[in-house]
Amino acid sequence: MKNKVFSFLGLAQRSGNLVTGEDTCTMYIKKNHVKLVIIANDASDNTKKKFRDMADFRNIKFVIYGDRQSLSQAVGRANRTVYGIKDIGLAKKIFSLIQEAENGSNNLGGEQTCQK
Repeated sequence: MKNKVFSFLGLAQRSGNLVTGEDTCTMYIKKNHVKLVIIANDASDNTKKKFRDMADFRNIKFVIYGDRQSLSQAVGRANRTVYGIKDIGLAKKIFSLIQEAENGSNNLGGEQTCQK
């Protein structure tokens, strides 16, 4: 299941529906262009809180999933901890894949938190 999530992140990157990095994601979230926020497990507690609060305030789904290295490798961008999905269809699919992985065999390791 994890590979499917990473594949869809790569697809979102190639289709131009993914924004990465804290500053870029903050800008797009404030403009309400982001439908799903993905935060890496190994992001700092301050980063997790900042983006969780920002997403909650704007009723945007967010998830804490994967690690910095795996997520960065999936999208071809180095050392990113925050990802924003702009397309509603891709956001729903990625969110459902993460929920399936979380509810099924929990081989993901680390913390996974989904917020609807």
